[in-house]
Amino acid sequence: MSKARFRSSGARGLAVAVGLLLTARPLPALSAASSFGLSEDATSITVNTGAGLVFTVRSGAADGSGKGVGDIVSMRWHDVEYQDPAKGSQVNIGFPGLYEGQTTASVAATRVDADHIKVTVRAGDLIHAYMARRGVATIFMATTFTREPRLGLVRYIARLRRAVLPEGPEPSNLTGTDRLVEAHDVFGRPDGQTRSKHYSNLRLKDWRFFGARGPGVAAWMVRDDNEGGSGGPFYRSLLDQGTDTDQELTYIVNYGEAQTEPFRTGILDGYALAFTTGGTPDPLDTSWFGRMGLTGYVAPEGRGTVTGTGLDGMDAAFGYTIGFANVQAQYWTEARPGAGTFAREGLLPGTYRLTVYKSERAVAAGDVDVRAGTTTSLPTLRIDADPARDKAIWRIGTWDGTPSGFLNGDRVTTMHPSDIRMAPWSTPPFVVGQSQAATGFPAYQWADVNTPVRIRFTLTRSQVAAMTLRIGITAAFAGARPAVALNGWQAPPQVSTPQPRSRTLTVGTYRGNNRIYAIALPASALRVGRNELRLAIASGIRGIGFLSPGLSYDAIDLIPATPAAERTPDGTTIGGQPAGAGRSGTGQDGG
Repeated sequence: MSKARFRSSGARGLAVAVGLLLTARPLPALSAASSFGLSEDATSITVNTGAGLVFTVRSGAADGSGKGVGDIVSMRWHDVEYQDPAKGSQVNIGFPGLYEGQTTASVAATRVDADHIKVTVRAGDLIHAYMARRGVATIFMATTFTREPRLGLVRYIARLRRAVLPEGPEPSNLTGTDRLVEAHDVFGRPDGQTRSKHYSNLRLKDWRFFGARGPGVAAWMVRDDNEGGSGGPFYRSLLDQGTDTDQELTYIVNYGEAQTEPFRTGILDGYALAFTTGGTPDPLDTSWFGRMGLTGYVAPEGRGTVTGTGLDGMDAAFGYTIGFANVQAQYWTEARPGAGTFAREGLLPGTYRLTVYKSERAVAAGDVDVRAGTTTSLPTLRIDADPARDKAIWRIGTWDGTPSGFLNGDRVTTMHPSDIRMAPWSTPPFVVGQSQAATGFPAYQWADVNTPVRIRFTLTRSQVAAMTLRIGITAAFAGARPAVALNGWQAPPQVSTPQPRSRTLTVGTYRGNNRIYAIALPASALRVGRNELRLAIASGIRGIGFLSPGLSYDAIDLIPATPAAERTPDGTTIGGQPAGAGRSGTGQDGG
């Protein structure tokens, strides 16, 4: 655990009941039984926080099956039940069966001292703790595991009654849907709008809490550092699903959807479920976790700090994020606008790959060593791999690692591409200098939806020379890569890039592995006057509609021919094929 606190961030938190805070109603008086404490019977353990919140964990099943062991089966706050009585709140789909051949789980409770209680659930190679602190209306949790469960993910789902918490994020509100749009998790409404649990997402760096509200009450899932996650600061994944009966608040420890990094294990990941009278949660101090005997806990003195003097070459129009990653853990921090100074505390000892991101595009990288109890001070870091610095004949979009600014780029994270609110994906030819900025160019392209995409541009006689066409992508599905034709000339076949195996473009994330295809255009392929570039999608896999091979665009530009040796931090070779040419190893590409 980091010594960092859970910090409230109203501007960034998913205050899912969008609008003004609700007026709090008077709370019932606490009964005499509301004192802090712990009680047990044959099948359950009940913890009273002394703050009006009482929760019960199932420790055994009456029929001896072990079903539901480890689940929270009751959450009463000021005498109102918030837990769905027909379901449990649990890791994945329940602690028994997390691992192949593991059918049981054990639960034990202890009063650590006068002010702290811990309930420990052990299930195969995973340990989960529920904790209470006297006078705090919060269920603190911590999860650690040495092996990934059989579902290939670890997430905690709090299944709370919608009747008392009706206000959640609208993009993931399934009430009123009447048809299945895709797989088993994207649904449609009669008016043509779409809803899915996936569309409640935010970038990990943009939230510290999210939740749902009702009259005079709110329940919030609050995170710590997520240092054991597998996607970095820009990772997007589901946060809530609103059904007819529940608000399913979901804390992702790690997840296989749109996965870009190997799973990290052996990390203690802390989070909490906090109840308030309607406002956002106060900062939650976890410094007391050190006394709770948690497996995997690393105290602040066993961690290190990295500081940076500044960044050389910043673009004032963008924010910069400093990421730290190795096989063990991930962290990030923001660079100060203008100066570029930064500081990050609470890193586990080790060697990290430090990456500087302009928005979401890697523009500089290097290694940094972190030692326990030590501050590592770095000199000014030079931004040396920003493609926006290169003078272009023309450019569509912005080199920022996202499809923002393109057509539908502002909607792709909160609705399905088939949603009626989306502008048509098939667009007329984009005419450089005439079409409306980048909004005339689609954020996404699929083989079976909007292929080809055409770009028209004009060259003078002095401009007709060898050029490099750069096509930046943020993700690709099913081995998709661009197939380029110019005035009848056909570019050599491009290779697929390492990308997530799962769906991306239809489940609310454009975040895969940013890559640049740099394609050499001979002077003989160019013309004085009007030129037409044709972009199609190539892949060895077939698909239908929005599940056909597709990709997400970052930016496209035409620049003078570039030396082949120049590289960017993400592994792209400028002036040739992307690094790692050949099979991507993602299991997506049929050839």
